[in-house]
Formats: sequence, structure tokens, C-alpha cells
Amino acid sequence: MTETKVEVESPADPRTFCNPPQDNRQKLDPMGTRRELEESLLLLADVALAPPCGRDASCSCLEVRQAGLGLQCSQQQLQGFLKKVEHLRDCLVSRNSHLEKQALAAAVTTLLYTCQPFFRRLESTARSPTSKPSHLSAELLDFSQQLCERLEQLLLTYARYGILSVDEAEPNSVSHFCIGRCRLGRLKMTIFRYCKPTPYLSRGDTGLYKRMRWNVERLPADADGDEEEGESDRHTDYFFLCCEDLPNQSDQGALRVWSIGQWVQLDPDPQTDDLYDWILCDVPGGDFQKLLCLGCTEPSSCSATDVLLQLLLQQRRSE
Repeated sequence: MTETKVEVESPADPRTFCNPPQDNRQKLDPMGTRRELEESLLLLADVALAPPCGRDASCSCLEVRQAGLGLQCSQQQLQGFLKKVEHLRDCLVSRNSHLEKQALAAAVTTLLYTCQPFFRRLESTARSPTSKPSHLSAELLDFSQQLCERLEQLLLTYARYGILSVDEAEPNSVSHFCIGRCRLGRLKMTIFRYCKPTPYLSRGDTGLYKRMRWNVERLPADADGDEEEGESDRHTDYFFLCCEDLPNQSDQGALRVWSIGQWVQLDPDPQTDDLYDWILCDVPGGDFQKLLCLGCTEPSSCSATDVLLQLLLQQRRSE
């Protein structure tokens, strides 16, 4: 397997979450106000963070309590978010001023921010080793996949209308968003989805395009909490789902191939104690170390995460 040495921008400080909502009181459309939209989004956030009990006693059965998240309750929350996505799509038709354009952009980023607790609950519950029954995990991951796809379509639609940018090279772009977090033992994974295949580097052409990123924290052996570990004890690796167009000898065209790989920093030396090495280095150098070829069919975000988790667990067992 050939490793292509490239100069890569360090992903150590990418925007891991969308910016919080900005104060904007302009109307979104003739049917509603900005205040009404904010109130509805806050209500969705409260629902996403609430215990899995729902509106009635049907969500309090033993199976739901053991699973940590009721299927019926999750479906209700999902439908609420999907309706909000459709509402924001409809708002595009009624916009008629520059101020409304700014309000629409703020509303979309607010929705992304509000969806994050829901994504985290779906992923952490579905991928927990104690999660049962198994069909519940599959349903929860399907909910995550549905919301991910609809948000991605919404962002691409807003980009076509010139409301938002999904170009990572632009400072205020929304090129990717967080779609969950899970933990298996001493591995804590945060998952990001790019709205479209994005150049692996914002500077230079490597022929690689990233579609997903996983920040994988390797916690110390004595870490037993989820958020209380010291920052100095953490080690984070960065993995990507990428595609590249390879020559197709049969028809002289190009064949798009998908793979999962790891970002490996070379310059400056990640073990160096010399602060000036980091200050003087404009663009850190690194490799895309290909770990597994997935073929010509793009995997879903959930299935790609499944594959990476299997690779990481195999690596841990072999250590």
C-alpha cells in the first residue's frame, strides 16, 4: 500500500461544533418571527436533553428504561427536527431582503447546534456495549442517519441559494457538522460529516477528498468518567473517510474509490518540546495513512463508523 506524503493542515483546532446562535430579531417569513423560531428551537433542545419518558406512560416500560432511550420517544424527537428542517427549506421561498438572509443563516446554524445533544444520545446509546435489544440499536442509528442526510441536504440547498457556504476554505463556512459521540472503553469518538466531498487540504491538491472525520481520544487506563479526565492525559488521533478518483483502464475514465485512513503528523515532530517548532511552522506536514479500502460504493455515515470502530477494536486487541 502506497502512502502519499503531503503537507496537511493540522486538524487539531478545526471547528468541532457549529457557532452558537446569534442575536437576530428580523423576521424569517410572513408566517412567523425570529423570536418564534428561537423558542421552538429551544423547545426541541429541551426535548432532546429530557429523560426518555415522552409525553405519556407508554415510554416508561422496563425495556425502554434498560435501553436508556425509548424508541417511540426518539422517533417523536426525530420528527420534530425533520419538521424544522422542512420549515427552514420553505423559508427560502419567502425571503426578500438582505436582513432575512442573515436571519436564515443564523437559524440554520442554530438548528445544527440544537441537534447535537440528540445525535450524541442516539450514537452513545446505540453503540453502548450494554445496549439491548439489538433491534433498538439499529433503529436509533437509522434515526441518526435520517437526520444527518436531511441536514446535509438543507445545507447544500442553502449553499445553492447563496445563504451559506460549504467551502471549507472560507472562514465562515459550514462545511461539516457534528453527528454524534460515543465511547467504548478507553476510546471516545466524536463524529463529523462533511456536506460534500471536500479537498483533504484547503491548500494544494492531493487528489483526496474527505467525507467524514472522527476525532478519537485515547483515555488513560485509570479513566472511569466521561468528561472529567484531565486534558494533559488525553491523546487524540484523527481518522478520515476519503475518496479519490483513480484511472480506469477499461474505458479511459476515472473510478472513485473510498477508503478510511489516519492523519499522521510528521513536521513538526509531535513529540517535540520545542515550542518554536510549532510557532515557526505555517503548515504542518503529514501523511494520509490508508488503513482500509472500501471499494467504489460510498458508505453511509453509520456504516463507515461501524467499520472504523471494528478497526480500532482489532488494533486494541492486538496491542
